[in-house]
Amino acid sequence: MNNEHILDATGLLCPLPVLKARKRLQSLSSGDTLTVQADDPAAIIDVPHFCAEAGHELVSSDLENPVQVYVIRKK
Repeated sequence: MNNEHILDATGLLCPLPVLKARKRLQSLSSGDTLTVQADDPAAIIDVPHFCAEAGHELVSSDLENPVQVYVIRKK
């Protein structure tokens, strides 16, 4: 069973990366991880805020490249 999933949200502007992440997480099991790739500057604020509000764990965030990579573990 694969519990790691990827969402490519590059090219999407706020609030679409978070909305698509929320929708994808709904279909996952608790403990599964979702790797979100985004290039929207607002995602730096939006993704951590979304995780805190929804109770998901932001496992990691890589903001060094043009494409930001967030790993979210579903609560």
